[in-house]
Amino acid sequence: MLKNDRWIVARAAEGMLEPFQPDLVRQLPSGGPDAGLGVLSFGCSSYGYDLRLSPREFLIFRHVPGTVMNPKRFNPANLEPAPLHRDEDGAFFILPAHSYGLGVALERLRVPPTITVICLGKSTYARLGIIVNTTPAEASWEGHLTLEFSNSSGADCRIYAGEGICQLLFFEGDPCDTTYSDRAGKYQDQPERVTMARL
Repeated sequence: MLKNDRWIVARAAEGMLEPFQPDLVRQLPSGGPDAGLGVLSFGCSSYGYDLRLSPREFLIFRHVPGTVMNPKRFNPANLEPAPLHRDEDGAFFILPAHSYGLGVALERLRVPPTITVICLGKSTYARLGIIVNTTPAEASWEGHLTLEFSNSSGADCRIYAGEGICQLLFFEGDPCDTTYSDRAGKYQDQPERVTMARL
C-alpha cells in the first residue's frame, strides 16, 4: 500500500526524515536571506515526500579516453567536483549536456522495517531532459541517499541545491525475514556525501 501524508508526518515525528518539512514549500518563507524566492518544491505532498539536494557535493563523470567504467572496480578519478554557483535564482550546480552526475540528499532517511521507498524524478526537471535514476531504499535502510542524474538534453542544465530534486514514495509490505540493516547492506548509513559504487 502506498502511504499518505498523515502516515509520513507521523513517521517523520519518530525520526524517519531529518530535517523534515511537513508542508510542500514552493516559496521560501519571510525572515531568511532568500525570503520570497520561488523554489522547486520540497516537503510533504499527498502521497510522497520531495527531497532536497544537498549543497555539499555534486560530482560529474568526465570522459577519460581509453577508460571503461567497471562497477566491480569503481575508479573515483573518473569523477570531478562541480562548483556550487549562486545568483538571484538560488544556489546551483551545472550538469553539462549529455553527461551524468552524482549528488546527495539533504535529508537523512530512516526507512521503517516494513517499508520500501522508491525515489523518482520531479516533472519540472524531466521537462528539461534531466532523468533521476529510480532508486530503492529497502526496509531498515538508513542514511543520505546518493542520487544519480542524467542530462539527456543537448544543453547544460542547472541543478538547484537546497531545493526539491526528487520524490520519495513509501510502500508498505508484509514483514520480511531479513531487512537491509539485518544483512549489513553495503550502502547502509551513507553520510551527506556522495557514496561511490561498492562491490
